[in-house]
Amino acid sequence: MKVILTGGAGFIGSCFLQKLNREGITDIIVVDHLDELKWKNLLNKKYTDYIEKEDFLSLLLDEKIKKVDLIVHLGACSSTMEKNVSYLIKNNFLYSKEIAKWAFKNDIRFLYASSAATYGAGENGFDDEDENTRKLKPLNLYGFSKHLFDLWVISNNFLDKCAGFKFFNVFGPNEYHKGYMRSVVVKAFEEIKTQGKVHLFKSYIEKCSDGEQKRDFVYVKDVIEVMYYFIENPDKNGIFNIGTGKARSFNDLAGALFSALEMERKIKYVDMPESIRENYQYFTQADLKKLRKAGCNHQFMELNEAVADYVGYLQEQKYL
Repeated sequence: MKVILTGGAGFIGSCFLQKLNREGITDIIVVDHLDELKWKNLLNKKYTDYIEKEDFLSLLLDEKIKKVDLIVHLGACSSTMEKNVSYLIKNNFLYSKEIAKWAFKNDIRFLYASSAATYGAGENGFDDEDENTRKLKPLNLYGFSKHLFDLWVISNNFLDKCAGFKFFNVFGPNEYHKGYMRSVVVKAFEEIKTQGKVHLFKSYIEKCSDGEQKRDFVYVKDVIEVMYYFIENPDKNGIFNIGTGKARSFNDLAGALFSALEMERKIKYVDMPESIRENYQYFTQADLKKLRKAGCNHQFMELNEAVADYVGYLQEQKYL
């Protein structure tokens, strides 16, 4: 099998690259844009070529890349704080469309990254059925750029040719390069190690206590197993949630970290920046009915188990 993996040096991408290698797949073209940390995600991985993102699309459209069996398109700007609309539309939507059209024209399997950010405040729930997707109202430009591509796939009747993944709050090894966009797990780990305590946001709605805001935290090791299911089962198509299906609070997450580090639990609740209060999500939880109906019965790690496993990597800055 020959695979093109965009975003292959990124967080989820490099972990998926390792999964492909474990399955004996090494004829892989990695596409990405490296920086002073991200390149380390490619160490000890097997692939046949690396292409810079800026060069890849022209090579693809000029038919310089041939005999491909699968495209896994994970490359994107994933910053929820990005405000450059033109950049996000070109990078996350238009770029993705060109790759997808090439794949569909050449009858090549296409897997791609969507995002749970498309669900916005969750007023329409977290159901990944197509009709619900049309109703969603993302809260930020990143979510909107991913939503546009989902709508394009649906509106052009391409769903039977691909599988898209709405990733929820993914954490795990190989996210060290992501700076501010690293998961709350690694940020809290660093606080606990340096200060002996963790800071969590206060709540600003009556029905939610401080630190009881909830997310569907999902370990990257689980994510890549679910993704690989769709390589093994190429007849399974559509857009699918990838989360545990079980929301957990930030208090729970902090507790799991203190437990893994064998330290006394110390949490300080701080004011949420006014810049994010209006669009803050108080609850996310993947609806897994569609994933299960597709035959994927992967059992996700419990939060405490996943956090403890990740702490083992964080202690030594190890890579997957």
